[in-house]
Amino acid sequence: MKEPSEADLDRVDRRILQLLQKDGRMSNAELAAAVHVSPATCHRRTQRLFEAGYIKSVRAQIAPEKVERSALVLVGVVLDRSTPESFRTFEAAIRKLKFVLDCHLVAGDFDFFLKIRVRDMQDFNRMHGDQLISLPGVRQTRTFFVMKEVVDNAPLDF
Repeated sequence: MKEPSEADLDRVDRRILQLLQKDGRMSNAELAAAVHVSPATCHRRTQRLFEAGYIKSVRAQIAPEKVERSALVLVGVVLDRSTPESFRTFEAAIRKLKFVLDCHLVAGDFDFFLKIRVRDMQDFNRMHGDQLISLPGVRQTRTFFVMKEVVDNAPLDF
């Protein structure tokens, strides 16, 4: 089966993606009705979108406060060297830290920007002192405690 390119996505494919992005638990029957195709056609299209990599995964979004991870912290990291090797070493180490939700290589004042969820400030302080600042190549960190999540993980607009 030919993999679709962005140009190959018709309005039905786009609508399937938009609906699943809002509610990944929609049944195939509900999805088919919403996009006005048969359930078999909808299933084939959805499978094709998965296989072509348009849909990377489907997972539950957990309420952080229910699992004692209500504090959201953003951390800017500056490495002591800006070399491909120092970036690779840092990236390998950061992938092992389960409390890091996101890690992005960025341009600007920082080399990396981290998104972390913790129980509270004391929990973060312990993790920062025990694990973050001891990561390979870390020269400096700058911490931002999120006071209010205005927009978080909004659906892609396409």
